[in-house]
Amino acid sequence: MTRCLMIGFVLAALCGASTLAYARPPTVVSSPGYDARLQESRKALSNSGTTAEPANAPVAKPKRVKKKHTN
Repeated sequence: MTRCLMIGFVLAALCGASTLAYARPPTVVSSPGYDARLQESRKALSNSGTTAEPANAPVAKPKRVKKKHTN
């Protein structure tokens, strides 16, 4: 009984270990075209000398709270 149980655990562990993925997602792998465009855009931003100003955020109006009247 315990021998069969132990074999089952070992088989389950081997199956679980074999399903581990060692591949990296495509975002981790460097791309020469993307790197070149990124460097060009950074160079263009540094040469322009202007910084992008954030858009003015809309002003939030305070919420009106209804007060309970006591009778």
